Amino acid sequence: MHTKRIDKDLAALPLPPNMRDREAAWRGFSWDEARRGLSGLPGGGLNIAYEAVDRHALGERAGHTALRLLSADGRRRNIHYDELRRLSNRFANVLTSLGIGRGDRVFVLCGRRLELYLAVLGSFKAGAVVSPLFSAFGPEPIATRVQLGQGALLVTTASLYRRKVAAMRAQMPSLRHVLLVGDDDASANLSTPNEPGTLDLGQLMDKASDDFAIAPTRPDDPALLHFTSGTTGTPKGALHVHGAALTHYVTGQYALDLHPQDIYWCTADPGWVTGTSYGIIAPLLHGVTSIIDEAEFDAEHWYRILQEERVSVWYTAPTAIRMLMKAGPELAHQFHFPALRFIASVGEPLNPEAVWWGADVLGLPIHDNWWQTETGGIMIANTVAMPIKPGSMGKPLPGVEACIVRHQADRPIEVLSDAEAVGELALKAGWPSMFRRYLGQDERYRKCFSGELYLTGDLARRDADGYYWFVGRADDVIKSSGHLIGPFEVESALMEHPAVAEAAVIGKPDEMVGEVVKAFVSLKRGIEASEALRAELLGHARKRLGAAVAPKEIAFLPTLPRTRSGKIMRRLLKARELGLPEGDLSTLEEGA
Repeated sequence: MHTKRIDKDLAALPLPPNMRDREAAWRGFSWDEARRGLSGLPGGGLNIAYEAVDRHALGERAGHTALRLLSADGRRRNIHYDELRRLSNRFANVLTSLGIGRGDRVFVLCGRRLELYLAVLGSFKAGAVVSPLFSAFGPEPIATRVQLGQGALLVTTASLYRRKVAAMRAQMPSLRHVLLVGDDDASANLSTPNEPGTLDLGQLMDKASDDFAIAPTRPDDPALLHFTSGTTGTPKGALHVHGAALTHYVTGQYALDLHPQDIYWCTADPGWVTGTSYGIIAPLLHGVTSIIDEAEFDAEHWYRILQEERVSVWYTAPTAIRMLMKAGPELAHQFHFPALRFIASVGEPLNPEAVWWGADVLGLPIHDNWWQTETGGIMIANTVAMPIKPGSMGKPLPGVEACIVRHQADRPIEVLSDAEAVGELALKAGWPSMFRRYLGQDERYRKCFSGELYLTGDLARRDADGYYWFVGRADDVIKSSGHLIGPFEVESALMEHPAVAEAAVIGKPDEMVGEVVKAFVSLKRGIEASEALRAELLGHARKRLGAAVAPKEIAFLPTLPRTRSGKIMRRLLKARELGLPEGDLSTLEEGA
């Protein structure tokens, strides 16, 4: 596996980095000082939407494009900051007219279209708590989340309502209102604009005022509700507050290196925490232009967006990068990206091969970073000025204190100081976007903490240079003949083989050694599975990793099961292999 690092010529960077010297920035950082970058509400308080929209709209960036909407049928629309302020004010007035206000839960179920962004921002302004949902969710996952969150209002399209909500409405007794968005779905029956028990959002918006007095929210007032699935059948609802905007602002500055002139594209759907934190909030906080693409993934379409929209900062996911790799370099070379200066990735660890592919094919290495739904924002990153060690998560950002710990039942937490020691990644609590509770699961929330440390559940190691390396989720690590084997290491070695597009590794019970490593492999386009290739991959892995760590079995699959946010579901592969209950499948990508 690659061990060398990618150094940077800082003088050759298109723009001076926001953080040129990470160590100096980290030593001199304080959250109180960082808050000077935000305005605060007139008269006191803090509201995400005011910081993201109104403070720009009431200043010199009023006419600057905030959102560039690319519809699935090829239409293009620019929304500047003042227009976004007025339209989100209208949505906030709609909520108020319906009796929805501070603390009420608003759920949003629609594709990446303007109404989604207005609903999120308008809900912030009204003091409501907003929860975006994947539009690809089925009826039961939607009803489960709305009921767990005690949703008072749902925004969705007419076709989604008919297909996924109407029949489940009785299972959501907290839902007082459903607002329907005009539907572009050609398969929908548009002759009836409103279903019984629903209201037409367009009509309500037309009647609403452009003026709205933003609710006087405080930093600790709830603002966002994100659901994250676990191994059981019940998703966890993580609650975040308006003060999270400070983390989004700082990480947008340092981890994504956003500058005012940037054209920024986050490919994540807002139904995933990344799509909210870094697809809506962070870029607006920095007053940049965000690309919002309604269409589904298509490699040529994505390259065309990067070229034609002159994207300068691109934030995407490892799955998407692997799909672009699978499409081949020839397609990428048909396009040119002179404006592109920074690429970052999140969602699961980025294999070293993907980092090098970015450098070779796109002309830029891809910068991995790490965070969780619970952290609310990026915690560890390869920043623009840092040398990259491909395969590493990077280093903690300013304001984030990380460590590697070992803990066992009835024993105190032990902080591991030795370089390369493997243990659980822990963070010192106190960053502004830290989640404040799991809805209805107080004991589960308490178990996430030991004193002032938040226990992430991820196993990692820290090298002698202070870079952190992901090993695996604590429940994914394989124990074989006394060895602790991280799936990521094995998967990365397999991905170095030119035939492999994706790989996922599980531990399979074995009476002799405890567990043996089994790998599931998806091949690149045009390559056929065969016994000869299986033997070749087994030999390749043994050569790279040694017999103790390399997989003993390899199975070929057309695609690997993933969540809708792109994470490979190793636990599902293991459950299917061993005939165990599959747990919560609400986030499983369709067809997986």
